Amino acid sequence: MIRETPQALNVQTGQDEDHVFISDLALRCSIGIHDHEKQTPQRVVINVNMAVHPAGGPLNDNHDNVVCYETVVDQIRALASNGHVNLVETMADEIVEICFRNTRVHKVRVRVEKPDIIADAASVGIEITRYRSAL
Repeated sequence: MIRETPQALNVQTGQDEDHVFISDLALRCSIGIHDHEKQTPQRVVINVNMAVHPAGGPLNDNHDNVVCYETVVDQIRALASNGHVNLVETMADEIVEICFRNTRVHKVRVRVEKPDIIADAASVGIEITRYRSAL
């Protein structure tokens, strides 16, 4: 199969974006402001959507030419096991920082949910969207 570059397909670059996502990553971590939350790890569900500038050249079916969701997942797992966090907002901001380590990522949406906190709600949490600064 021959893969064509964006130039060969006559695709306009500069406005194109790909989305690399992680859906419903369920982890246990120490998170929350209440004493009982500080004593026992709880389940969080994390969703990440990274808007990515397409590769400047052909992908060549090469892992090094893409934003690797596995790397991001591994770093989120490390974050979740790195000690107590009071706020889901803090965790979401730290996940954004992880995503922006890859310079091709220009926008990130992160959702951190605590599904087991409010008995009559499927989950509670935060969803944030951040843009890489022009600096």
